[in-house]
Amino acid sequence: MKFLFKPFPLFLPFLIFNLIIFFSGSAGAILPQKPVIVSSTTQIADFVRQVVGDQAVVKSILAPGADPHIYNVTPADVQIVLGADLCIENGLHLEGKNWMGSLAKDAQKPLITATDDIQALTISEGGQSIPDPHSWFSLRNVAVYINNITKAVIALDSEHQQQYQARAKLFLQQLRVLDAWIREQINTIPPQRRILVTTHDAFNYFCREYRLNEKNNFLSIAPVGWSTGAEVGAGITPERRRKVVDSIKTSGAPAIFVETTINPKQIREIAKETGVKIGGELYSDSMGPEGTAEETYIGMMRENTLLMVNALK
Repeated sequence: MKFLFKPFPLFLPFLIFNLIIFFSGSAGAILPQKPVIVSSTTQIADFVRQVVGDQAVVKSILAPGADPHIYNVTPADVQIVLGADLCIENGLHLEGKNWMGSLAKDAQKPLITATDDIQALTISEGGQSIPDPHSWFSLRNVAVYINNITKAVIALDSEHQQQYQARAKLFLQQLRVLDAWIREQINTIPPQRRILVTTHDAFNYFCREYRLNEKNNFLSIAPVGWSTGAEVGAGITPERRRKVVDSIKTSGAPAIFVETTINPKQIREIAKETGVKIGGELYSDSMGPEGTAEETYIGMMRENTLLMVNALK
């Protein structure tokens, strides 16, 4: 039997190799580079991700559990911002000593403030009116965050405008569902037990939206002021601590709550002094770590609400 055999051309492997290199290089050359967006807080980072999907790289300066009021920037933060196409801050003095604004300015990067156009609640301290920066605890305010972020992202990358707008629309719909669900859950708490005591004044917007702390003008009850830093009206004072203890005793608060970003020592001492149980740990200035139920804004709000309801009912 005769087999027909044709010698394998010696140059063919080299040809194939060169073609692979050529097309790989060409593909890499034509792939557009994704814009890099750097946010100050974990909440804003999540809002941005809801809008951009995988069409941008989103980074957060703050890690889960970090306190924006007292955060000190690091050399690594400087490098992150140097690689940014856009920076986004919360504003309203949440970032103590304007650390995000300083990072963006030093790196000559564009900066937008996500709370622009929000009608902030004010806190009266020492004869001064201070805007409350924790405005993400109102879902109506979050809609403003999303609109501001969407506009900024489209200005950065207009080619994907339709996708950004579509994702923003979906997230806004999810927020409306979440808002209705939170109201339904809070309404299961007897009115006289809808008393929210936390470590610092982070939950004023939540109390106002969902009618908690009626006897305190729907404001949160907290031994620490609106900031954990050194700003006016911030920190714990003997007078503030005394008022909180008196409020707990007279209101009959069923439970008080610690916060994940603040040392729980003070609130635990108050709980012991007043004989009120600790209802659990709430997420306020920072969301949960990756892999937890609270790693997204919706997850954080859902789990916070369930914790409150369980402790206060």
